Amino acid sequence: MGVTKIRIGPAGWSYADWNGIAYPKRKPPEFHEAAYLAGYFDTIEINTSFYQPLRPENCKQWLEQVSANPRFLFTAKLWQKFTHELSSNAEDERAVRVGFDLLREAGKLGAVLLQFPFSFHHTKENLAYLKKLMQRFADYPLVVEVRHATWNEPKFHELIAERGVSFCNIDQPIIGRSLKPSEKTTGPIGYVRLHGRRYDTWFADEPEKLSFERYNYLYSSEELEPWLERIRRLEEDASTIFVILNNHPEAKALVNAFQILYRLTRQKQKIPEPLLARYPELEEISTQPLREPSLFPPPKKAR
Repeated sequence: MGVTKIRIGPAGWSYADWNGIAYPKRKPPEFHEAAYLAGYFDTIEINTSFYQPLRPENCKQWLEQVSANPRFLFTAKLWQKFTHELSSNAEDERAVRVGFDLLREAGKLGAVLLQFPFSFHHTKENLAYLKKLMQRFADYPLVVEVRHATWNEPKFHELIAERGVSFCNIDQPIIGRSLKPSEKTTGPIGYVRLHGRRYDTWFADEPEKLSFERYNYLYSSEELEPWLERIRRLEEDASTIFVILNNHPEAKALVNAFQILYRLTRQKQKIPEPLLARYPELEEISTQPLREPSLFPPPKKAR
């Protein structure tokens, strides 16, 4: 198995609740989260690009922070004006290109994710919009994420394959017409995003639940196993594979990322000491033993 072309990492890195769990409580003055994570993983999906165009100064800083890992590649979400609001102009396009171009010129842009919400159904109008959007950004390595089952059609997969656009395979709560797990490759990139399975909060309206509890989920070994098989099968057709963990509350994304890495490579992992203390079950796959008993209560299991 050629695991060298698989890159596994979290969606985002700037989470206050990761302090003392993923990151040390006392950080040195030069500490940066991206640099820290690049010491353990070969990719991170940039979340901030979903909320606003990337600032050049930030991109330059991030490139410097991850430079010690030559395998490292960023992926980045496209601004929500294009994928959720469906309203953008030429100036908006120029704005998002500034940051993406800096990452691409440095050889560190692995993919641009066009992430659409569940409400974006496969209609004639939406398909026409998506075609135009893929054309506007055709010079980037594109990945399309859709969440509604109406997109599960061979003709749609053929359409994006003709454009060299890759399909995002997702894990999400299967509610109503939610898209089910898949293992499709329509372009050179194999892309997997694991959102967790919080059925009770997935479609919640409260902002606090949407921002935290919606993704507050830790996958069990049994739940990860089918995804390991799908990732292995993606290798047959994809030249590069990204596996992104979006179950970020309490750094659960990192726990599952290390577990996937271990099970794909069968090599014990270097795991941050705070994370090992918070999740002592990681000790069996860690290169170093747990120094002292965990000071944290065991994590609550999501319903």
